Amino acid sequence: MSTIGSVLWSKALALAIVVPLALVLLPARAQEKIILDGSTGMLPLARALASAYRQQVPDAQIEVGVGLGTGARLKALAEGKIQIALASHGIKPEDVRAGDLRVFEAAKGAVVFAVNETVPIANVSEIQACEVYGGKIDNWRPLGGSDSLVAVLTRPPAEVDPEVIRTKIDCFKDLKEVATAKVMPRGGDMAKALAETPHALGMTSMTVVEQSGGKVKALSLNGVAPTIANVKSGRYFLTRDFLFVVKGEPVGSTRKFLDFLLSPDGDRVILANGAVPLR
Repeated sequence: MSTIGSVLWSKALALAIVVPLALVLLPARAQEKIILDGSTGMLPLARALASAYRQQVPDAQIEVGVGLGTGARLKALAEGKIQIALASHGIKPEDVRAGDLRVFEAAKGAVVFAVNETVPIANVSEIQACEVYGGKIDNWRPLGGSDSLVAVLTRPPAEVDPEVIRTKIDCFKDLKEVATAKVMPRGGDMAKALAETPHALGMTSMTVVEQSGGKVKALSLNGVAPTIANVKSGRYFLTRDFLFVVKGEPVGSTRKFLDFLLSPDGDRVILANGAVPLR
């Protein structure tokens, strides 16, 4: 073989070895990061869903934020800072059209009057709840509890839980809350305060109750418990929506997560966290 032929052969052989090795060593394409953020009342369920999704897809890059207001979450979605906005209200038809939004209604959850585990009662009527939040009742004894002052916890009026209560319970519509009621700015603040404050009464979601490990108890309202069956039938009427909002047609990692969310596996996570899947 000529010298030139030997050189060409050597180069060809080197390429034949190097190219396959490069293909073998080339790292697999990383999962695109998904960030979910929005309503603080939806964060507990979103975290549970993200955790379950990571178990199915170990290399999934998925994060849940700390909460964004209505305008901020839509702005973050439009700018690509988050991939999925979490909402229970505030998504107007004109927002959907202008922002090219897709809204996935995944679940419905009970909004509840809940108490710390130290409170021995199981039920409250609409009038009793109004009288506690209005300051007419300040002790658990008239409600069937011990001789202890009620530690009243509330949320800012624009948040979903108080909005649902004001809309659906007549005596709350124009109620001026007692001055001693402590305002919990975020859903997580309410969850923590209910779990840690003896004799506390607050407004929260069944997801928070389910995730509390028994430290927070949901009260029946007018004798109707906030069970899955009662939420489905409408007998328990204080409910909020769980909306997952994306910009444009979802693709890639976002599409895969939404497919999980709307699958039987997603349903199981939703049910385990006190909400009702809507598929």
